[in-house]
Amino acid sequence: MSRALTAELIKLSTTRTFIALTLSALGLTLLVVVLATTIDSNFDEDGLRELFSFDTSSLFILLLGAIGMSGEWRHRTIAASILSIPQRLRFVVAKVIAYAAAGAVLSLVVTVVAMIVGSIVLSARSEETIAIADAIDVLWRNLLVAGFLGAFGVCAGALVRNSAGVIVLLLAWMFILEQTVYGLAPEVGQYSPLTGAPLAVQDFDGSDFEHVLSPGIGILVLCGWLAILLAAATATLKQRDLV
Repeated sequence: MSRALTAELIKLSTTRTFIALTLSALGLTLLVVVLATTIDSNFDEDGLRELFSFDTSSLFILLLGAIGMSGEWRHRTIAASILSIPQRLRFVVAKVIAYAAAGAVLSLVVTVVAMIVGSIVLSARSEETIAIADAIDVLWRNLLVAGFLGAFGVCAGALVRNSAGVIVLLLAWMFILEQTVYGLAPEVGQYSPLTGAPLAVQDFDGSDFEHVLSPGIGILVLCGWLAILLAAATATLKQRDLV
């Protein structure tokens, strides 16, 4: 497993796509944070936590995981990958762990830089900045969600091996299907993997939203979704031709 994981991490870290998405996530998040801290005023504790919970790296790592897995078929490297790791469950798990780790690292960089830049702007305006304890709390929640979404993307890419198709599917699922379900039946939408459960993990007091799970239940829901998708991805890979 360690050799498989090392190979996946090397493969991931040396791709131009990972670098491009990292810079995109960092740039977009910083743009939002700088605009918010420049225009808005009188941030309270909850407002600061919500501001620094905005982390676009989660979306980018979701898409990167899907591209990384589905790209094995697009670039015709899946056969060689399976030959080097004959146990397909081990291959999928190595991919999942690699992209979950990448998501956590990407979120760490983006969130910390956003907090530093945002705090500098707020301090220059003599505004209140986020407390260390709150910053740490926001950070681990962002890392957890990003790690899950990286793993989720890999499983989606194993189920839908067309890169363009899986990207369209994930975006439609997140921004159309889940938003519609959450709006029409929030008691069901709160269990969704890309919106409801991540919102539960990142919602700190639960008072600003209706029908949001507690953070602990949200984490369990994420684990449940990942277990289901991992099983489905592995079963599909075992039955699917590698060409």
